[in-house]
Amino acid sequence: MFTRKTLPLWVTFFIILAAAALLLIMGREPICTCGHVKLWHGETYSSESSQHLADWYTPSHLIHGLLFYAALWLVARRVPMGWRLVIATLIEAIWEIVENSDAIIERYRAVTISLDYYGDSVVNSVSDMLAMVLGFFLAARLPVRVSVLIVLGFEVLTIWLIRDGLALNVLMLLWPLDAVRDWQAAL
Repeated sequence: MFTRKTLPLWVTFFIILAAAALLLIMGREPICTCGHVKLWHGETYSSESSQHLADWYTPSHLIHGLLFYAALWLVARRVPMGWRLVIATLIEAIWEIVENSDAIIERYRAVTISLDYYGDSVVNSVSDMLAMVLGFFLAARLPVRVSVLIVLGFEVLTIWLIRDGLALNVLMLLWPLDAVRDWQAAL
């Protein structure tokens, strides 16, 4: 069961489990308060956004995995891939916890048009972490140009369809621009 080869996968699993437990302790809802879990929720600006298994922000977490793989390949390529996955999962888990803190939720609500955003459900956060793991594994197996095309494709798709994406999300969190907020609100 626990072998030297499978240990990083078990550590990854326990990091995700620990993050889910911490999110519950922080008061995050386990599932959508609507009382059910959908495989996909496509309405971006609704109280059910970030409450189900997948939504328009799931691709940004897959992109995290692609980017974490690339960054860790650059700075820690001698570290076995399983342990690089552990590092990436730890970073993603920390992000999910920080993203769902009251301070960041209020920041999103203050500087973006996400006025109905009250944080992710735990099931959504776990799904986001698993999307990152999938992105990490894809990056490990796909040619670099395909990984780059996936990142660009998902960014263009989400910017075109919902006027948001990983790059805009980070921009608006760190350096909000009224012009971007107005453009997003025009949807």
